[in-house]
Amino acid sequence: MPELGFLNGVAATSARNVWAVGGTNGGKTLIVHWNGSAWRRVPSPTSAGGVLTGVAATSARNAWAVGRINFNTMLILHWNGSAWKRVPSPTPAGGILTGVAATSATNAWAVGQINSSMSLILHWNGRAWQKGPSLRLRPGLMAVTATSATSSWAVGQYLDFRKTLILHRNGSTWTRVPSPSPGPGAFLDAVSAISDRNAWAVGVTGGATALILHWNGTAWKRR
Repeated sequence: MPELGFLNGVAATSARNVWAVGGTNGGKTLIVHWNGSAWRRVPSPTSAGGVLTGVAATSARNAWAVGRINFNTMLILHWNGSAWKRVPSPTPAGGILTGVAATSATNAWAVGQINSSMSLILHWNGRAWQKGPSLRLRPGLMAVTATSATSSWAVGQYLDFRKTLILHRNGSTWTRVPSPSPGPGAFLDAVSAISDRNAWAVGVTGGATALILHWNGTAWKRR
């Protein structure tokens, strides 16, 4: 009988190269791959309590998957074209990762939170993952997207679960950008961008209805 599981993220580079990641009900990481004709499970490094929450790919030989182990340890995996391998990561106490984005083999971002009290940003420079700026924006970041080495967006929630949070990196620093936040409890869960003038973020309002925001190159507007 197939092992029961769930999927949290998906990434594609072509019609023959798609990855989806998540976890099993038995507490193991789960990675499946679409080769153009069928989905197949691919072996992945597994630790008890491990789950993957995000995946990004730039080619058939370069993909990243991130997540956590037991809600207190960061988990980063890399696909090199033949196998998934665990990659060392900075280890702040209580750090977990929820999203990842990549534009090349030398530029990737991962986001998450530390102890549900501080946003966490990591950067891959082609050699190692390094901890980004300490952002005392709580509770944390949920997703990240990048269009180039000089333009990235990260979204989540801050101020004790009361407002949406959007950060932008212009190539040198991460800066908070004003965003619509309808009602206490609003948050953003996913983000995608295709250019400097076109990005989308989704989540939920404080009234528990769907929230869709759009970046037009000047401001984030509700749609």
